[in-house]
This record gives sequence, C-alpha cells and structure tokens, in this order.
Amino acid sequence: MKIKIAEKTYSEVMALDVPRHEKPKKIGVFFRTLIKALSATNLKGNHIKYNEHGMERLGKKEPCLILMNHSSFIDMQIAANYLYPRPFSTVCTTDAYMGKAWLMRQIGCIPTQKFVADLTLIKDISYALKELKSSVLMYPEAMYSFDGTASALPETVGKLVKMLKVPVVTIITHGAFSREPLYNMLRHRNVDISADVTYLLSPEEIETVSAEDINAMIGEKFSFDSFRWQQENKIIINEDFRADGLERVLYKCPHCLAEGKTVGKGIHLVCNNCGKKYELTELGYLSATNGESAFNHIPDWFAWEREQVKEELNQGKYLLDIDVDVYMLVDTKALYHIGGGHLTHNSEGFRLVSDDNELDYSQSALSSYSLNADYFWYEIGDMISIGNKRHLFYCFPKKAEEAIVAKAKLSADELYKIKKK
Repeated sequence: MKIKIAEKTYSEVMALDVPRHEKPKKIGVFFRTLIKALSATNLKGNHIKYNEHGMERLGKKEPCLILMNHSSFIDMQIAANYLYPRPFSTVCTTDAYMGKAWLMRQIGCIPTQKFVADLTLIKDISYALKELKSSVLMYPEAMYSFDGTASALPETVGKLVKMLKVPVVTIITHGAFSREPLYNMLRHRNVDISADVTYLLSPEEIETVSAEDINAMIGEKFSFDSFRWQQENKIIINEDFRADGLERVLYKCPHCLAEGKTVGKGIHLVCNNCGKKYELTELGYLSATNGESAFNHIPDWFAWEREQVKEELNQGKYLLDIDVDVYMLVDTKALYHIGGGHLTHNSEGFRLVSDDNELDYSQSALSSYSLNADYFWYEIGDMISIGNKRHLFYCFPKKAEEAIVAKAKLSADELYKIKKK
C-alpha cells in the first residue's frame, strides 16, 4: 500500500491549516455489513476460529472497550468478522486517513497519533461509548509486533478503563503474526488463525480493583509468543521467503557482535561480517548451518538485543547518528517530503535538524514510553517517527546498514525506563 506524497519546504508545511477536529461517527448498517462480508471473504482460507470465554456476560447492545493485540494487517478484519452486527469504532493512526478521510469516518474510525499524548482521543472514545452507544476497538500496543511477542503496554490503560466504566473485552489472536509478520513485509503465508475472545471485566468489577491491578490483568492476557505457539502446535510454514527481512528484527550478530551486517533472504539469515549462517526452519526455529547456535528462538535473540542496548545506555555508549529523508504529516491530504536531515538519539532523547536548518526539533527521552518505528512503511522504507500533536516527522535512514529502526525502538523503550526511575 502506497501513500500520496507532496514536495514542500518545512516553512510551507508549517503554514498549512490544521484540520478541524470532528467527533466520531457511528458506523451504519451498510458499512458494517460490507466490512463483515469483505473480512469473511479474506479470512476464508485461514479457517478462522473464535474461542469465547465469558462472552455471554456482555449484552448484545451493550457498548464495551475491546483491547486487541496487534500482529498483522488483518487484525481489524478478524475483529470485524467476529463483532458483527455490533457497531464499533476503531482507534487508528492519522496516516490511515490519508486521501480517504471521509471513508474512514464512515466506518467509525477515531484518529490518533502513535506514542503522542492525546487528551482528545480520550474524549472521542468516551463520546463513542456514551453518546453513540458504539463499542470501541483499540490496539493498546499501538504498533505491530516485531518478534511475535507483546509490545510494551501504556501505563495509562488501567486508568482509562477506570475512567470509562464500561465492560472490557480482549481479543488475542494466534496465527495472525505467522500469516504475515511485519519483518517479512506482510507477505502472506498459509496459516490458520484463531482468536481468544474474553470478557475480562464488568463495570462493577472495575469499581473494585485498582488501575494497577487492571494493568496486570490486561498484561497477563497480552502475554504471548507467536513463534512458541507455532512450535507447540507444529504449524508448518514452508514458504521459501520466510526469512526475508529477518535482519530487521535480528540486526545484531551474537557471534561477532556486528550490527547491520545480517541479511535475511529465502530461508536463511547470514552475517556478512563473520559468515555465520542460520536457517529459519519450517517450525519457526533457528538452526545454525555452520557451528553452534547462539539462539534457536527468535524472541530470545531479540530479548538479548534489548539487553545489549540497555548495557550501552547504562555505560553511556549508546548513540544513533544518521542522515535521513524527512517527511511530515500535518493533515490528511498528503505526506509532505521536506528534504534531507540529520537525526541523533542519545541519553537525552532525539534531535532532528533539516539540511537547510529551517527545522530543529528536540524530543526528550521522557516524552513517550516507546517509539513509533516501522518496516517498509507505505513502501517507502524503514522508518522512525517522532513529533507531537501539531506535527509528526517520519525519518527514513539513507544508508541501508544504518536502517536499524528496531534498535532505536528498543533504546527508546529502555531509556524511558531508566529516566523514569
């Protein structure tokens, strides 16, 4: 999927009008039925199965907050297929509105910006639940899973639940990540999908527990490992491109410690620095083809990379210092390319300076608990996004070996924790 791009200077972009906020719109029967039909058709080959847990407690017309893990491009289709005919609004990113704002509003979408404080979003969610009598679907992880495990959840989710006082339902998918993982550029694999749909909390139960306890309950539901699920259920994935792009996740070689030298291609991951070679097996294991395996489980390797980043931060050695192409998002008409720039990230946070020096933006390490990073974003490239409510900056590393956006995300996660203490 591509996005409309326009060329402008930073000054020209900043002179653009900010779109007027509009309250959420309740999705009509026509669009509900259309989305249901399209979703069911697209999921037909995946033999979708829903396992319900306590869902008889939810009234058929009772609005609820639906929290779903974010593993795949088809997550909304999985939810829509199950929820029909229940009306629901979906919290989505503002870039999804690009060129189709009218349609997104008709299907009940509520726009927001990833990892940016947004009080308007809380008001919109409350309006959809209380005034429109519409359920609200949101992905608290706010991004696709990189390694098939849960991303960090915001500390505020428990407070949000306490504030809204509506039933909470969770939808946790199995097989959606395996079907089209983000690192593999969402290429389709032949995998069956299931989803556990759980009535987690009633309004009465919410009154009796703390926000911290609610966070713990939701966190327990969002404890999953897609590669482990594949292995335990003996799911065969034999596509010959299954390791393509795996270097986006496993960017650091555990044998020679080089970064940006691994390449995933076909069914293998190879370090071009030391020559170490792994096969990604049909059951989702890693197996070294030359010598011993440092890891046989992708999430274990990724967790090791996180610890490596944490050590760099604690020793004061971490630094991201790269040239980037800079794009801005300020409205729903286009993504604006403002030229080149330089992005740095250290213990103080991010700083982005454009080549013409018109833009000089800094963002503290405590501004967000995580970072919006993505692979092959709208077919432009791997991306790091920073910014605020007024404008978002999308930065695309110019050199392939420097496009380690996973490390930038890990460092932002860990740096926030360090500063928070």
